[in-house]
Amino acid sequence: MASCASILINTGGGLGIFLLGMSQLSEGLQAVAGHRMRRIVAAITNNRFIGIITGAVVTGIVQSSSVVTVMIVGLVTAGLMTLRQAVNVIVGSNIGSTATAWIVALLPTKLSDHSMFIVAFSALFYLFSKREKIRFVALAFLGIGLVFFGLELMNQGLKPLRTESEFLVWFRMFHADSIAGVLKCILVGTVLTGIIQSSAAAAAISLSLAYNGVISFETAAALVFGMNIGTTVTAWLAALGASTEARRAALAHTLFNCIGVILVAPLFLPVVVPLFHRLYPAMTTPTVTPEGTVYPHITAPIAMIHTGFNVVNTCLFLPFLGSFTALVRRLVPGGNVEEVPRLTMLKTQMMAPILAVEQAHQEVDQMATRAHQMLADFRQVLSGARKEDIERAIVEAEDRLDKVQHEVSNFLGKVMAAHLPTEVAYRARMLLRVADEYESVSDEVRALLGMMQRMRKNGMALSEEGRADLLSLHDLCERFALTITEAFRKGKSYAPDVLAHMRADSMEISQRIRDIRSAQLQRLTDHDPNVNPIKVVLLMDLLNVYRRLKEDFLNIGEAMIDERGDTPS
Repeated sequence: MASCASILINTGGGLGIFLLGMSQLSEGLQAVAGHRMRRIVAAITNNRFIGIITGAVVTGIVQSSSVVTVMIVGLVTAGLMTLRQAVNVIVGSNIGSTATAWIVALLPTKLSDHSMFIVAFSALFYLFSKREKIRFVALAFLGIGLVFFGLELMNQGLKPLRTESEFLVWFRMFHADSIAGVLKCILVGTVLTGIIQSSAAAAAISLSLAYNGVISFETAAALVFGMNIGTTVTAWLAALGASTEARRAALAHTLFNCIGVILVAPLFLPVVVPLFHRLYPAMTTPTVTPEGTVYPHITAPIAMIHTGFNVVNTCLFLPFLGSFTALVRRLVPGGNVEEVPRLTMLKTQMMAPILAVEQAHQEVDQMATRAHQMLADFRQVLSGARKEDIERAIVEAEDRLDKVQHEVSNFLGKVMAAHLPTEVAYRARMLLRVADEYESVSDEVRALLGMMQRMRKNGMALSEEGRADLLSLHDLCERFALTITEAFRKGKSYAPDVLAHMRADSMEISQRIRDIRSAQLQRLTDHDPNVNPIKVVLLMDLLNVYRRLKEDFLNIGEAMIDERGDTPS
């Protein structure tokens, strides 16, 4: 068969260009919709409707359910998302993933003849425009052009199959004209999608085959069902070696699609196929072209069955999502040892950069929570409480923040190695600085605890006046810290008002430190018999640590100002 090499080259090359186009389209859309995506991801709650909408919208923007499921597994792995929240988003991502099928379905009758014009026109703007937003919009259109061009190459590559009897005999083995045939097609769709790890690419191949009349509507639709199962392989790859909750999230994705296919498969031939033939009577009508006979009306029904399957499956699961989550927990029981969330176990190349940076932001947010808990715990120690569990918690929290800061730095370093929009790059740089500062805060609190423990070991205690001074200073620093952290969490819309006053607040703390230091030194100069010089020196050391603590939070505020000031409007 002399045409076999030509078929493989054209189809494989077209598939490669299609995948490249999807990557460019995804990168462009993410850059343009970056602010909205951050707000959407940050809004994830236990509300099932919000979670489903979040999953659908984010997947529609990213143009890849695989990317979204990897993000979900990452958030669950890092302990930033609960399994219940993850299940809601996973359900929605299945709906959002069908947007790609509709883009592909438009090709044969709409834009295939103009793909090179789209590529050329958008490439000019991408290469020569100085405005970054225009460049990324052009990148998205460049991706669309490459998607259409890749699909056209696949169509051309698959055309000879219409006249090759040996190929047709082989394809008839997988014709969905019986229950066994439907199951075979589902299995083929699962394996194909699992291998290339892209349901969009698998859908493109199925649509091209159907468009050229190589496979029937029934066969293409059954392949689509299998693609919904095969696309869950990516989530399992991300969950390998991850936490129990992450494996549960991957299992939830697989079970959701498998159960949906099991429910629909028996109804496929007696109910679904006749329904679509009534809704789309022209889909089997051929069109004769100079290059041969094609079926241009068959692509929209295939895209519709892809969307319809996921919408119906979501509606069926919606009332039972709580029970479904409980089932997943039972199927993947937790271990006896508490698992420490890990961020860097993820493969950053599998994640969308904007979503990766957002994940890192939420991890840094958790660092902030732990740092503030350390401050609250140390206040109890400063007040005179001698609870070993509190002091042990401070030590353990400092050790954990050291590890998390190291993981965040490695993770963001890998993300920043990719080509990032300026805004995302500045945000990643800011998060690196903020993570380092919160780790420094934990070091300072640990140092404060060490000084108090040494005083206790040497039989010394703070005077009532000294304790009162330090408590007032601690409260002042803690309020300053909470204000800065609140600005970090709320972002640009809230930060300017807070950051405009942070230096004044910092100076107030510095003045308070100077006042306490001067009062203690004056008592020492006055030769007060109740003043122990060693205790005064230790108090000076404590004041120095509080000064550094204040500087750490001031640096966090300045990191946010740098991001806000350098980012183009």
